[in-house]
Amino acid sequence: MANKTKLELTWIGKENRPRLEPRILLENQEQFYHSAHRVTDHDFFDNRLIFGDNLLAIKALEQEFSGKIKCIFIDPPYNTGAAFEHYDDGLEHSIWLGLMRDRLTCLCQLLAPDGLIFVQIDYREGARLKVLMDEVFGNLCFKNEIIVRRGTKNVQSQFETIDALSTGHDVIYLYAKSSSVRLQKLQALDEEAEPGKWDTFWRGTDRPTMRYEIFGIRPDTGQWRWSEERGYKAKRNFERYCEEYAASLTLDEYYGLKKQEEGVDLDFVRLGPDDTVQYYVSPRNYKILSDVWMDVRTSGKLTNFAHEKHEELLERIVRWSTRLGDWVLDSFAGSGTTGAVAHKMGRRWIMVELGEHCHTHIIPRLKKVIDGEDKGGITEAVGWKGGGGFRYYRLASSLLEQDQFGNPVISKQYNAAMVAEAMCKLMGFTYAPSETIYWQHGHSTEHDFIYVTTQTLTREQLAKLSEEVGEKRSLLICCGAFRVKSDAFPNLMLKKIPKAVLSRCEWGKDDYSLRVENLPKAPPKAGQRELEFDIIKEKPGQ
Repeated sequence: MANKTKLELTWIGKENRPRLEPRILLENQEQFYHSAHRVTDHDFFDNRLIFGDNLLAIKALEQEFSGKIKCIFIDPPYNTGAAFEHYDDGLEHSIWLGLMRDRLTCLCQLLAPDGLIFVQIDYREGARLKVLMDEVFGNLCFKNEIIVRRGTKNVQSQFETIDALSTGHDVIYLYAKSSSVRLQKLQALDEEAEPGKWDTFWRGTDRPTMRYEIFGIRPDTGQWRWSEERGYKAKRNFERYCEEYAASLTLDEYYGLKKQEEGVDLDFVRLGPDDTVQYYVSPRNYKILSDVWMDVRTSGKLTNFAHEKHEELLERIVRWSTRLGDWVLDSFAGSGTTGAVAHKMGRRWIMVELGEHCHTHIIPRLKKVIDGEDKGGITEAVGWKGGGGFRYYRLASSLLEQDQFGNPVISKQYNAAMVAEAMCKLMGFTYAPSETIYWQHGHSTEHDFIYVTTQTLTREQLAKLSEEVGEKRSLLICCGAFRVKSDAFPNLMLKKIPKAVLSRCEWGKDDYSLRVENLPKAPPKAGQRELEFDIIKEKPGQ
């Protein structure tokens, strides 16, 4: 503590960080679901629904998805103490902050370099969460505090025992992975819309480098509005519109469609009726939004989940922060709104849910979306017709368990393939078993491989392996035992299971969830307040 020099939020047990086991994810193909045929070119079938503890699930995703998630939205339990049918969220501040710190730290690893994370919270934990997120992401990565409407039920319930003004809003804290990330302009439809129009491509300012021939015309004075590269690209854009879309869409509609689907503002250039070069001025039917989003609904009614988010809110977030095909993650999936919206908008998604409503709410909802039977939410606004699919996973049990004598052994629930995959993840290798070479279970580079077996390997077996591996490759062998010195073969590295991984993480812990009954509170230290802000100055000479 005495060496710290920055403002930070402290709480009881802050120094206790879980040593998470990077579990493997088990596919359940019986729960997979996809459309019978491809509906559009933007159908994705590799979306993931994961059932299990969300902290362990986030950790399980690290190896494959670190630096790949473009948008994270989470709406964690608010620690309100109110009745909450599907979550137990009456946590004390210290426990809640510790749980959130662990999750935010893992989520930060998953964010792409230009990724954004949105965390919705209310006034009870909002101030503490802001300081915590400054610590995890860096205060320079803070972008906005967004004001959103509070659910009607939450507002009305406050009038029953009111001792202060009712609270009509929640906040969403927005952070970027990097302080260099620049946000796009956020726009919404304006009631006073102006249609697109054509205007002259020529400008009176005099830049000879901006005079080039287009449509057989080269200006003698002045300049064209755009560079030659941009001008010819705009010309091709308009030609494509005329050839493929003009019969069914106005140019304004085509422009809006491309902006909605691909997030791009297309340029158009044409030769006008008066034989002058003209450029397209896009419709002025949007207004720039601020950080107050009281115009968007936040409470949904597509399921009977008590705290369902409205698709309008997620549509705005996903549209603003992602492009087609980007990955969107929600580790507190609830009723599945984030995945449903991302699916309808042509984004890939990952959702994690620990409650049984994963099966009673989320899966039925996603099936309706995929089958094109979901007529609510943003379906009409984005022109959703169905398509795509998702895969279903559950967390594997812990790799190690104790035998009757208290010794760590491989779990009986693991078969050989599961052991190989788990060891690859623990040792930092990509699991990619070869179909032809039995000792290649995974790789870390083009020349470095891993082989996993629970057998005891003899000198003769190891000598044969060393010969097959050759001088230009290396092989990490994780086995039950070996009958040589560990450095007997220069191209083989020998490790015993489970000794090689015993100290890497905590084993056999399956529940890091926000369930207070499973989380004993640490007793306060003498003279310590539960929560405090500390500014501790540097010691002299340090």
